[in-house]
Amino acid sequence: MNRLFLVAALPALALAMPAAGQGQPDTIERGTYVCELPGDAAGAVGIEQPQESFSIRSASRYSSVQGGGTYLRRGDRLTMTSGPRNGDSYQIVSRGFLRKIVNGQPSRLRCVRQGE
Repeated sequence: MNRLFLVAALPALALAMPAAGQGQPDTIERGTYVCELPGDAAGAVGIEQPQESFSIRSASRYSSVQGGGTYLRRGDRLTMTSGPRNGDSYQIVSRGFLRKIVNGQPSRLRCVRQGE
């Protein structure tokens, strides 16, 4: 009887898992991600925010002016998981283009890969 209950409960448990936990861990391209806020028509295209920029050095490590740590990518979300940027998250918009997540939503801050 207990075995039958367990088999019947497995599909329900799978549905209860959070979506973020279902994606396979992955990496993003190595290089420096220069972060900026959008400019305006009368001035610069973007206003660089050097304190927000960071570099991806290896498969799971980042560095920034504040220090280094680790990150985790799952699906279209990149999250800093240790170090001074622990908890910072970014939406991966496209290859080499990220938007910082603030209050659960993509913000105006964008980070663009400049190279290795």
